Amino acid sequence: MRHAVPQPTVDDIREVIAPHLDREGPLLPILHAVQAAWGCVPDAAVPVIAEALNLSRAEVHGVVSFYHDFREAPAGRHVLRLCRAEACQAMGGKALSEAVLGKLGVSWGETTADGAVTVEPVYCLGLCACAPAAMVDGRVVGRADAARLDALLAEGAA
Repeated sequence: MRHAVPQPTVDDIREVIAPHLDREGPLLPILHAVQAAWGCVPDAAVPVIAEALNLSRAEVHGVVSFYHDFREAPAGRHVLRLCRAEACQAMGGKALSEAVLGKLGVSWGETTADGAVTVEPVYCLGLCACAPAAMVDGRVVGRADAARLDALLAEGAA
């Protein structure tokens, strides 16, 4: 399940991006500002940003889709990222992913029906020696297991 994608107006988008237009290399700060405003980078923002920066829509979309931090729909209250890199897979990452996705009843990139948790794949958190690795709301977790992730998500909900 995904949350409803916000539909800001062109004027709303221009207002959010305006403070960043004079920066050097403004695209990433603009995308972060847009996501901070609406919880994602709505499709409606791409042509407005492209026009403001004299870029093609494809160039802006390419950056949005390349960086895993940018979303096309808002995330849940908690974001759980599970490492899918080889070291984590070799240490039980696949089984952990299957257990977590099954328990939450979602697939990769989806949010639970109650809006509590969005599960996203990442391809290295830099904790290869402590695999499998995860990240809960920006907090890295080494030697992750389903029980520990449940506890961290419950702790965050309190």
